[in-house]
Amino acid sequence: MTEQHYSEETELLARYAKAMGHPARVAILRFLARQEHCYFGDIHEELPIAKATVSQHLKELKEAGLIKGEIEAPKVKYCIDRQNWEKARQMMADFMAPCACKSADCCG
Repeated sequence: MTEQHYSEETELLARYAKAMGHPARVAILRFLARQEHCYFGDIHEELPIAKATVSQHLKELKEAGLIKGEIEAPKVKYCIDRQNWEKARQMMADFMAPCACKSADCCG
């Protein structure tokens, strides 16, 4: 079986989409997008899930590059990574461009 090779842009779009593939992570991103920055406790208070679960979701978003975290002992401050956020926004918009199929029942 041959290995598939995808463009860097396709790989990056998939990484962003995967990171946003959980309702809690979408909620975290929405919350952070409305803030200049916030601390872990603020996020935990916003979401009705355990601290450990919030931490795992923050880790996923940070690894995807959608958020940044900065230690300000004893707290951790989080914010949207504005450069990657804009890149993800544009990539999603381009990906979701109008479909060639103009009919509502083009598969029917």
